Amino acid sequence: MTVPATRSDRRLRRTPIALGLFAACFVPTMANAQSFEGQVGVATEYVGKGLGKSDGSPSIFGSVEVEGGDFYASAFASSADLSSGAHAEVIVAAGYRPEFAGFKFDVSVMNRDLPGAYPGYDGNYWEYQADASRQLGPVSTRLRVNYTPDGAGGTQEAWWVELQGGVAIDGKTKATVAVADRSADGGAEYVAWNAGVKRKLTDRIALDVRWYDTDSHSFGEAYEGRLVGSLALSF
Repeated sequence: MTVPATRSDRRLRRTPIALGLFAACFVPTMANAQSFEGQVGVATEYVGKGLGKSDGSPSIFGSVEVEGGDFYASAFASSADLSSGAHAEVIVAAGYRPEFAGFKFDVSVMNRDLPGAYPGYDGNYWEYQADASRQLGPVSTRLRVNYTPDGAGGTQEAWWVELQGGVAIDGKTKATVAVADRSADGGAEYVAWNAGVKRKLTDRIALDVRWYDTDSHSFGEAYEGRLVGSLALSF
């Protein structure tokens, strides 16, 4: 008799593949590191995939990235206050950024972790993401596709497909708008959008003010509209 694979079994089978893809990007990046950059900042609320993730409270965040040729490795962390009990979200990624036929691509594998989640909650999972960007006259465009084979908690497969457009207002200010669709097996499905302006106050300090919203307010406060401001220092 064949015993059906459990969700944990499926996750364990996928992990070596994800680790292999991660290593394929991470090893050449570290061996040929050409640049290092990062940022730290504070936001009135942490927002991820269109949802409020710090229960309406301010959050602090930071990121670092090492680049070697077209390869890069990065790490991001933000304070959070999630229903899973997690008090932070940490994302470690490795990727490849080639250019072809006027398009800029960014293909990456990411591990997302939710420190502090309740015992038994599945708060560590892999994501695979691909961006395609192109300048069309004065408008910058980006298509993002994010796939999760086995997400957090009870979520299994999930997709996030987002289209973003932006226009430079002046040399220091850019306005952008984005709309995305989230579909999931065992998780919330919704449409999200945001619109806002980012301005460089100095060469290293940037202010972003943005409105986030979804079409699913009935799912809870995290899905409601919110105005979010963030201030980041690059180094």
